[in-house]
Amino acid sequence: MQIHVVHPGETLWLIAQRYGVTVTQIVTANQLESPSKLVSGLALVVPTPTQTHTVQPGENLTQIAQRYGTTVEEISKINQIQNPNMILSETILTIPAHKPVIDVNAYTINTGETGAEDGGLSTIDDTAMLQSAAAERVVPVMAITNFSATAAGSSLAHSVLASTDIQDVLLTNILKVMKEKGYQGLNIDFENVLPADRENYNQFLQRAVDRLHPEGYSVSTALAPKISDEQKGVLYEAHDYAEHGRIVDFVVLMTYEWGYRLGPPQAISPLNEIKRVLDYAVTVIPRNKILFGFQIYARDWLLPHVQGQEAETFSQQEAIRRAIQYGVAIQYDPIAQSPFYRYTDAEGRNHEVWFEDARSAQAKFDVVKDYNLRGISYWVLGYPFPQNWLLLEDNFTIRKIR
Repeated sequence: MQIHVVHPGETLWLIAQRYGVTVTQIVTANQLESPSKLVSGLALVVPTPTQTHTVQPGENLTQIAQRYGTTVEEISKINQIQNPNMILSETILTIPAHKPVIDVNAYTINTGETGAEDGGLSTIDDTAMLQSAAAERVVPVMAITNFSATAAGSSLAHSVLASTDIQDVLLTNILKVMKEKGYQGLNIDFENVLPADRENYNQFLQRAVDRLHPEGYSVSTALAPKISDEQKGVLYEAHDYAEHGRIVDFVVLMTYEWGYRLGPPQAISPLNEIKRVLDYAVTVIPRNKILFGFQIYARDWLLPHVQGQEAETFSQQEAIRRAIQYGVAIQYDPIAQSPFYRYTDAEGRNHEVWFEDARSAQAKFDVVKDYNLRGISYWVLGYPFPQNWLLLEDNFTIRKIR
């Protein structure tokens, strides 16, 4: 897989000729709506040829996989082999590159369970999600939260964390739901926890682990992006990186939202800021317990920015469509490792858009490798980003359940 940044005057035909692929391959890989319309700075993934192997008489996929340091599953997947036990000699196989093995998870927007002050849980319709997880051999993880779109959740978290009786009720309810629905892990996403509740939160995590581990369930947490243990603010102070790293099975670092929907325009996930978080995190949390948080949406701010004015949130594909619609070049911030552009709409209003593309995704994957992290956690599914998924598979072997 190659990344090509469009230059002024280039066409898909010229790009395809350069890499020895077809226009259709590029259009399909990037899900381009208007292949004849490109803008300068657009980052495309190009599915270039990879290493191949011609099957010899008597060879099987196990032998071939061992030879190249890969797996039967990966060879079968990349070659779309339905029956790995039936491989004809002289078949030309594409061999996946040797890649780090990582965990990948993703949040879905309306699937978290919300706790109540008495330890109860609000119900949700998660049937379709659980069915999809089973079909794709993905571990379904139940997420519980203390916040909503209209409430920060500090009071609710305090009510739960201050009472071991309520915690027992909550954990009993969690186990009941997990057993009934087939969840295999619990993710605790308590945000805006009062600083005074920091130790109570740590003790609750230990109680959760003590209840869930004997039942065979994993426990993980979501952590605000801190650069030191002393960082001030209700979002950060009660999140004890060292204790979470010691107690739970893994953590999700929420390394996004610098470009907040109600704040001024800027990169949503600037890599320079993310590295500051990781530089601290790896000193107190085992690297094999850290999932790198990766947001997969774009934002469009009106200019000049007015404090409190909400930016529009949409997919990376929509960000590309708007750049093409308004005929503006896409720029790239080398420090934040994020693409952006500005345009003027039909009503004469100025806009600034920050998003992710193939370059920024690859830069994040390189950081995951450089820091030797457990894997990646996506926030949030539902925003198309085809370049990301192709590059993810090109960079890593994703650990799946059997």
